[in-house]
Amino acid sequence: MVRVKKGVAAKKAHKNLLRYTKGYKWRRKNTFRAAREATLHAWTNAFRGRKEKKREYRGQWQMQINAACRINGTIYSKFIFGLKKHKIELDRKVLAELAINHPEIFKKIVEKAMS
Repeated sequence: MVRVKKGVAAKKAHKNLLRYTKGYKWRRKNTFRAAREATLHAWTNAFRGRKEKKREYRGQWQMQINAACRINGTIYSKFIFGLKKHKIELDRKVLAELAINHPEIFKKIVEKAMS
């Protein structure tokens, strides 16, 4: 059997991985072994971060809706209960957008939910 050396393939694989480590500090940007370890951790944290971002946005929307509700004389929990009771299906992202940019429309929604 012929001996196969992986010089070209290994070089290509190393270069491919090092493309992702651009901007890293110290040895992690230009040595393969350190770069591989760094990217594995970075990608793990990035995956987790994408999930956390969704949680954080939902929390921000809830705070914005609560602030707008209190201006209109109610609280967040009673407002959400009223929406569900009257079968008004608007998600928190839309409600927060309305509360900030269109307070007169949000006020009408609050009145409908609390009636």
